[in-house]
Amino acid sequence: MLDLGCAPGSWTLYAAKLVGQKGRVVGIDKQPVSEKLPSNTETLVGDIYQLEEDGCPILRENFHVVLSDMAPSTTGRKDVDAARSAELCRAALSLAETLLSTGGNFCCKIFTGEDAKPFSERLKKSFRQVRLFKPQSSRKASKEVFVVGLGKK
Repeated sequence: MLDLGCAPGSWTLYAAKLVGQKGRVVGIDKQPVSEKLPSNTETLVGDIYQLEEDGCPILRENFHVVLSDMAPSTTGRKDVDAARSAELCRAALSLAETLLSTGGNFCCKIFTGEDAKPFSERLKKSFRQVRLFKPQSSRKASKEVFVVGLGKK
């Protein structure tokens, strides 16, 4: 599993428990991870926009799941924040399209706005099923939803 935007490490820790000791989780974030993580995880400090330039070794791997909990630095302007969120989602999807094994799954957090629906439509070209999910624990006023792509074509 590849975890994009993994700091502080809670999703990486949860994913490590899900995949078990025979599985592997790789996390990438601009910030170092603060959680103590088990041996089946590896975290890298890096910018997803510069992975190729940096010669990042994960670009030579395949994953069964790509998870993105990346979020932009918010400005307080909902339209700007949603556009920045959508850009991060497009970057995560681009990586997923390259690194996911056939049949693999993708999940990313996006702020609702004018780019959210076109982003979901783009996923339909690469995945057999696309679903939107808003966790019950999410605040009602929150603009965050998760877009899930199941079964990479």
